[in-house]
Amino acid sequence: MSRTSPHQHLPSTELSRRGLLRTAGGLTAALAVGASATALTGSTAAAAPATFTHPGMLHAYGELNRAKVRVAAGNEPWLAGWNRLTANSHSAATWTARPQATIIRGGTGENYGILYNDIHAAYQNALRWRIAGTTAHGDKARDILNAWSATLTTVTGNADRFLAAGIYGYQFANVAELMRGYSGFDLDRFKTMMLNVFYPLNNQFLNNHNDACITNYWANWDLCNMNSVLAIGILCDDAAKYDQAVNYFKNGAGNGSINHAVPFVYDSQGLAQWQESGRDQGHTMMGMGQMGTFCEMAWSQGEDLYGYGDNRFMKAAQYVAKYNLGQDVPFTTYTWGTGQSCAQQSHTVISAASRGQARPVWDLLHYHYARRRGLSVPYITAMAESVRPEGGGGDYGANSGGFDQLGFGTLLYAK
Repeated sequence: MSRTSPHQHLPSTELSRRGLLRTAGGLTAALAVGASATALTGSTAAAAPATFTHPGMLHAYGELNRAKVRVAAGNEPWLAGWNRLTANSHSAATWTARPQATIIRGGTGENYGILYNDIHAAYQNALRWRIAGTTAHGDKARDILNAWSATLTTVTGNADRFLAAGIYGYQFANVAELMRGYSGFDLDRFKTMMLNVFYPLNNQFLNNHNDACITNYWANWDLCNMNSVLAIGILCDDAAKYDQAVNYFKNGAGNGSINHAVPFVYDSQGLAQWQESGRDQGHTMMGMGQMGTFCEMAWSQGEDLYGYGDNRFMKAAQYVAKYNLGQDVPFTTYTWGTGQSCAQQSHTVISAASRGQARPVWDLLHYHYARRRGLSVPYITAMAESVRPEGGGGDYGANSGGFDQLGFGTLLYAK
């Protein structure tokens, strides 16, 4: 695939959300984010915030407080989201953790399901504590985190070990961010686990791609590892790691960077093609969740990547939503190099495989673009309405795909 297709746009540098809020102040500036004019041609180095905001990943203080107030008042759709959470067995304060020294994803002896089930139990218990203040759930989330940080030393397997390090790395870090400061939570030991067990694999993949052709791996492989690096950077107040992740989003050579994940833009239709669209729709919607996660975590730290490149991700999400609502979208032949020799393969048509699959990734995007930004995103909105109220791990099947995203967007992002 030519990287100079007429459908493609060069990357641009947007004013940061923090910069807008600092210079213009208040709600007017917040509404202007992403709609701002491009300041420069080409990307510059990222600049981590001088002081990191905590909590400051998928859930900042404002989102958590809104959910707490709205659930207590019995308001919809927050209450429906809350009921989805409390009905999930992973959110029970009686959950029993099963920490392992070694986690294997891919190959012989796979046991990674133990890890993702415990992470989602910790996350859901942390949410119940944050929103309802129930000590039993806070204690459970803390105890799960402490048990794993005292035990886990290795994530391994075949190439899929990089998926495990990415997906479960960013999810684990998000739970720890929710529990920061909780009595008895050993944050320092947890940080050590993230830095020694997860980050090295994240970094290795983004730099070397398992010694394969740079385009061999789908966008989600990059994105989950980018998410883990970004989340670890925030958790550990590590500006270098934060900058590494944001720079990769803007300029990375792999398929998770914005201009590779969204290779073709159809400006006249307000749509953009996603890199995995010719593969299947389940992984394509996973990509909406992975890139949405990345953008939200950066947003919590004052940086607008949702609007980066003239709303490039928004156009891709509109495209994916429109197709999965049963409507037609344009498709440009997508060609990429595979294996170690970069042997070329092509997708010539969009894939209908798993079309319309339900994943809890849409309310995050709807409430950002339609409510925070006040933009018209009819296909994203319709997809969100079709899935609402969103559940989380355990609500979308027992296999790993049902745990690729933390979920509960209706509860946490409604506004």
